[in-house]
Amino acid sequence: QLQASGGGLVQAGGSLRLSCAASGQTTFSSALMGWFRQAPGKERTFVAAINWRFGNTFLADSVKGRFTISRDNAKNTMYLQMNSLKHEDTAVYYCAARKMPGLPTQDYDYWGQGTKVTVSS
Repeated sequence: QLQASGGGLVQAGGSLRLSCAASGQTTFSSALMGWFRQAPGKERTFVAAINWRFGNTFLADSVKGRFTISRDNAKNTMYLQMNSLKHEDTAVYYCAARKMPGLPTQDYDYWGQGTKVTVSS
């Protein structure tokens, strides 16, 4: 299971840190973990991903330089540090895990519930 948390209301230019706690099968079989987001009326899109074993990261162009993805293997938790937030970052953010390595933007096996981020302009 994946449990996302940390969303909330923040002013433009502010920061938030999202967390995703993994438990059960996701802690032992995941090669990649990632964050996706879905803005109102839009499709879900890739935000960031991290290789659980090696720690290498992948970021969507829209968040490079502002967002950082990290993980704490001991706590089985992934984080998304979001700085310099913009109104267009408003969305429900989902964490996900995939069992096999590969393209970080697709084919995830497990999904958590979303956590809502609202950025006021």
